[in-house]
Amino acid sequence: MSKQEQLQQLLGELKAALPELKEIIVASSDGLPVAQLGESEIATRLAAMAATAHGLGKRIATTTHLGNLVEIVIRGDQAYFIAYAIGDKGILGLTTPAGSNLGLVRLEAQEYARKLAGIL
Repeated sequence: MSKQEQLQQLLGELKAALPELKEIIVASSDGLPVAQLGESEIATRLAAMAATAHGLGKRIATTTHLGNLVEIVIRGDQAYFIAYAIGDKGILGLTTPAGSNLGLVRLEAQEYARKLAGIL
């Protein structure tokens, strides 16, 4: 199985574990889409924004002595965007409706970020 197929399989598993997720993307650290589930027409923009948010989050965490960046959560009145580092090579970004169980989303997403890091 190719790396791309492995990535898509893991994203499918994450979606099955958290069916409320709307967009799931794996982006390279420089903001290019690597794999996604959801609306393909926004994948490029979402990947770029995930990488930008992650870079800014790392800088804030470093500057304010928070330790290593774990996650970035952006909360809108209708949904959340959450991003996790996939090792040093990528970012897992996802969107979920405002009523989602963020504790469960965080548990699952962190585990899948570790699995994705093994592939990237």
